[in-house]
Amino acid sequence: MSWKVLITARTLDEVGHAAVDLMKASGLELIFPPRYGPLTAEVLQPQLEGMDAVLASMDHFTAEVLSSPAASGLKLISRWGVGYDAIDVPAATRLGVVVAYTPGLLNDAVADYTFALLLAVSRRVHEAHGDMRAGAWKSLFGHDVGGKSLGLIGCGRIGQAVARRASGFGMKVLAYDVAPSEQAQALGVEFVSLERLLEESDFVSLHAALTPDNHGLIDAKALGRMKPTAHLINTARGALVDEAALLDALQAGRIAGAALDAYAVEPLPKEHPLRSAPRVLLSPHHASFGRDTGERVSMAAAQAVVDLSRGLRPAMVVNPEVFDRPALRAPMKAP
Repeated sequence: MSWKVLITARTLDEVGHAAVDLMKASGLELIFPPRYGPLTAEVLQPQLEGMDAVLASMDHFTAEVLSSPAASGLKLISRWGVGYDAIDVPAATRLGVVVAYTPGLLNDAVADYTFALLLAVSRRVHEAHGDMRAGAWKSLFGHDVGGKSLGLIGCGRIGQAVARRASGFGMKVLAYDVAPSEQAQALGVEFVSLERLLEESDFVSLHAALTPDNHGLIDAKALGRMKPTAHLINTARGALVDEAALLDALQAGRIAGAALDAYAVEPLPKEHPLRSAPRVLLSPHHASFGRDTGERVSMAAAQAVVDLSRGLRPAMVVNPEVFDRPALRAPMKAP
């Protein structure tokens, strides 16, 4: 019997045509919801009825959703992208649900976008563009980038890709990470304490995965350590930042500015005060939206669905231990 696959990743509409063709050619029945994700738990749960897999956005796969009768046939969550903090992975593993993702494919696209935000906010490109659109002609002094200090909070694959770009601008790169790597050090990255990074960096860029321990990491105290001429860039997860504290720092001029691509609540509410805050550049969580990258990620996420539907292990799995669990729902071919 053909697998039913719920598609909640809106990216497949624009850069996933080949991925859709692959799944259809493999005999999978694709189900497109009334609207794409990220879906809340309440919206997601009833749509899982009869589904074998989800090619997922950042939908809220809570333990309650995963253990619901509607999700009783769910065998796979294949994430379009690398983040899986919206999935209760221990619950998925306990229930025999495989969680696949696409690490490594987004590194360069996110690093490019990070640097685009850094350059734009520091030189006030977004403000100049707004002035020109309004018919004005103003000269705006921004902050230089070359030779300045860049602090990376999280220095894994994406952080290191940003460090490589920073080297072309002659920047000094500091990093704070719970697991400093030799690969980053080989790029000239100096690992330091979080306090020193905040105090010395002209630009602070977030690249850490969201965990219970770092929720709200950039709070009022952290912002207070930053230079008044420093900028914050976030292309990671919105919940790493205490948005109320950031808003206060921007309004008071305690930091020079911020460029944000991720928010605690997404989509960012229309009336959210960040939308009208001074010295801020906002974008709608699309650092990974390079077209070539999107096509590769779509194919990788789709291939994971095709592979598991055929009894094969997907290439990249968040919870590989699930294959040793008696509760595993997907029938597998003998090795």
